[in-house]
Amino acid sequence: MITDIEDFFAEGCGRCARFQTPDCSAMLWASGLAELRRICLDAGLVETVKWGHPCYMHAGRNIAIIGAMRGDFRLTFFNSALLKNPEGVLEKQGPNTRHPDMISFSDSSGPAGMERVISAYLREAMGYAEAGIRPVKELSEFELPEELVEALDADPEMAEAFHALTPGRQRSYAIVLGSAKTAATRIARITKLRDKVLAGKGANEY
Repeated sequence: MITDIEDFFAEGCGRCARFQTPDCSAMLWASGLAELRRICLDAGLVETVKWGHPCYMHAGRNIAIIGAMRGDFRLTFFNSALLKNPEGVLEKQGPNTRHPDMISFSDSSGPAGMERVISAYLREAMGYAEAGIRPVKELSEFELPEELVEALDADPEMAEAFHALTPGRQRSYAIVLGSAKTAATRIARITKLRDKVLAGKGANEY
């Protein structure tokens, strides 16, 4: 995966064989992605690269991340359960996603036409970050590490595969990642375990 933010907009995320080719999803939606980037930067967000994608932060919190798929490109919000969504533009990434969390576009001109709405949603999310407000944790049999939750928010394909796992397999990832002492180690493990999630396996399956 890429580690320099400029590489995403010039070559792609580096997660598949289409990297650095005209067929890369980031290249197909280049002008629309550039508009999303401008809107996020104009909002005053700090631009970083996480999970091979442009991630935008404020007050030490992840606010939103840009992604490109074959059929669309999108801006996905972290902690989306907090957003009021007055315009009704947020969509779920998949049938197993708990809360609507993304604005997707199938036309590169889309972000420019929705700039006012996008900026308003970003400001709302930034306000929650400044105030230290987080969504109420939903009850479950086990708690997923924050780094895994954020990685799933940033990776629709992985999120859909993870939510399709049996509770026992999901729990195995919580245990393996929870045993790591640092956030950096948990993030590194998530990267290594991604292929297992996509294959429908538990963390300790071969």
